[in-house]
Amino acid sequence: MTATPYPILLTPGPLTTSDRTRQAMLRDWGSWDTDFNAITARIRQQVLAIAHGEGTHECVPLQGSGTFSVEAAIGTLVPRDGHVLVPVNGAYCQRIARICKTLGRRLSTIDYAEDRPMRAADIDRQLAADSTITHVAVVHCETGTGVLNPLDEIAQVVARHGRGLIVDAMSSFGAIDIDARTTPFDAVIAASGKCLEGVPGMGFVIARRTALERCEGNSHSLSLDLYDQWKYMERTTQWRFTPPTHVVAALDQALQQYVEEGGLPARGARYARNCQLLVDGMEVLGLKPYLERKVQAPIIVTFHAPADPRYDFKTFYQAVKQRGYILYPGKLTEIETFRVGCIGHFGDAGIPGAVKAIGEVLAGMGVEVGTTVDA
Repeated sequence: MTATPYPILLTPGPLTTSDRTRQAMLRDWGSWDTDFNAITARIRQQVLAIAHGEGTHECVPLQGSGTFSVEAAIGTLVPRDGHVLVPVNGAYCQRIARICKTLGRRLSTIDYAEDRPMRAADIDRQLAADSTITHVAVVHCETGTGVLNPLDEIAQVVARHGRGLIVDAMSSFGAIDIDARTTPFDAVIAASGKCLEGVPGMGFVIARRTALERCEGNSHSLSLDLYDQWKYMERTTQWRFTPPTHVVAALDQALQQYVEEGGLPARGARYARNCQLLVDGMEVLGLKPYLERKVQAPIIVTFHAPADPRYDFKTFYQAVKQRGYILYPGKLTEIETFRVGCIGHFGDAGIPGAVKAIGEVLAGMGVEVGTTVDA
């Protein structure tokens, strides 16, 4: 059992937050008040600093889940007659492709198996063959499986061809380094409730200023117009429409703790330790990771489900939850899996405790492990 009165979230966000972060939401804020505007300004500066984008990029926060910001970035940065290349190796890449279709942006894809990372060479060939492609949109860490895509290699290829790069870094930002000084991009998109360990409810786009300045009138939407949001914030220090004030205050507090912990190197190292403990512990139980270790991001790990017919995910999930841990269902379409997150504020005992609970539940279900459900 966990020491907290509620289960630990072993998910890729929302995730378990600290008491300090939750307590930051106990105060109400006026959305136009100067004190609140100062919080917004501080968050924008701190997020920009994590990406080393000071002087060249802008941080534009936006209400809503991370997907809202992904759609806003595509809808604002890609002209209406633009053409987006989307390499696809999982569910969140597929979501970007769907956004492009919904917005009426021309779309091309490169399809990969779900357990394989994107290849910069494939993108290179596609860009060389089709001069109409204006942008490439990629997912850094594909949370559907946990695979880490080679962002810097891809960014160098896209820049060499003179195209724009849009990066969904929802599950990696703050834990895996993205350096705007050496990795060229038009936009990196993330959210409050992931590796920064805030609560869900706002996203942000770190956009190259020169790209953002060309985007007036591109957006299909009033509320998702990043250009308009940016210009209004620059002029007034305020959000255009009612902000999620409590979420903003919580992120401000979470960022203070991020700095206290040691920033990205420390946060990334903690998650890497969690991931190693998780994989090692589950392998002792006989549960096999879906991905090879060399492509596994330290964010969330997908495991093959046991092949034993007595295994049922819903029963398994509820029993693990009763022991104090909330897991995540599989996102794959071909094989049966479940996922366990490595991120969040739950202390050193969280992962070993979860592994112990999983072992106890499977034993209680009479499930034999060591064999997995095949495609």
